[in-house]
Amino acid sequence: MRGMSKIQPYPPCFSGICTGPLGSREEWPELVGQNAERAKAVIEKDNQYVTVVLVPERMRFGYTNFCRNRVYVQVNAKGNVFQTPMVG
Repeated sequence: MRGMSKIQPYPPCFSGICTGPLGSREEWPELVGQNAERAKAVIEKDNQYVTVVLVPERMRFGYTNFCRNRVYVQVNAKGNVFQTPMVG
């Protein structure tokens, strides 16, 4: 997939402690099945406080530090979102 050969490191929290809500949207179930780059643009438009991180499905990830300024978007081999993107 283009643009996904190098995985971005997850962005750190603004304050180091992310507990309060940021932005008006926190989930995007309507983006499942959509192109990942398009989904990224939609998420960043809907919630200006988040950084979107595209994660290929073959890559295992499981960050334990929940953060309100980050959205992981899991992407399949065809470049489409396969799981509901959520803040965290």
